[in-house]
Amino acid sequence: MAKQEEPTLRMKLIKNTGSDRVIDELRQTLAPPSSLDLASPAFSLFAFAELRDLLEKLDACRVVLPATNGSELGLTGSDTDRAFRNRLQLRWLARECATWIRKKVELRGAPGFLPQSILIAGKPGSEQHRVITGNCPFTTEGLGITPGNQFSLIQSSEKPEESAILGSWFTSLWNMLPTSDEQKAAFLSRLQELADPKAPSLIYYLTLFHVFKNLGDELDEERIVKSATGIRNTTVWKKLFKFQRDGRRRGHR
Repeated sequence: MAKQEEPTLRMKLIKNTGSDRVIDELRQTLAPPSSLDLASPAFSLFAFAELRDLLEKLDACRVVLPATNGSELGLTGSDTDRAFRNRLQLRWLARECATWIRKKVELRGAPGFLPQSILIAGKPGSEQHRVITGNCPFTTEGLGITPGNQFSLIQSSEKPEESAILGSWFTSLWNMLPTSDEQKAAFLSRLQELADPKAPSLIYYLTLFHVFKNLGDELDEERIVKSATGIRNTTVWKKLFKFQRDGRRRGHR
């Protein structure tokens, strides 16, 4: 009896630039009714924002994330997300994401780092169904919204048998993970921390911290505002509040 050949995966490559991006594939395949399975080493709120309208209409969503803290997970993005942060929508996005997680998402935690990502989007059995795998975390870089590593390898299924093989792999991974709600509760707690109002003074303290944190024993007021200039004896200087003096010293550095 001839040995049955194993199916061969001949997946197409995604360049993740121009119009050939992960987010373009997702927008085509997440039209309702659809579902999403996601395993990613990172999860950015700015990536969520770009797909929010489609994610909120999903029939179901299973998410696997590493059991790590919010900063390592990349909730607030990376250096390439400065333009998104400048919109000052982070608190709102954290609230919107938390609402979506509660309503739509089953979330489980992987015990260690996830070496690559997998996104299974669309309605199983339909032509608008894709499995995307490789260096495509759920971040703006991973989705191709902001520039990423040009040497990243990202592949997308083109045939039903390819989708079936990778879909089975995700399901086996999902079934091996603990079914406890602890990871989901921890993730929602991180989102709540971002959504909660912060005291205005915190901005001042954080600014001072980042300005002076690397000076250590070198921090010397004389080096910042030299007394020889006579500025400390002026009426204007004496009338300044302490925080204004601190700001003036920073401006002289």
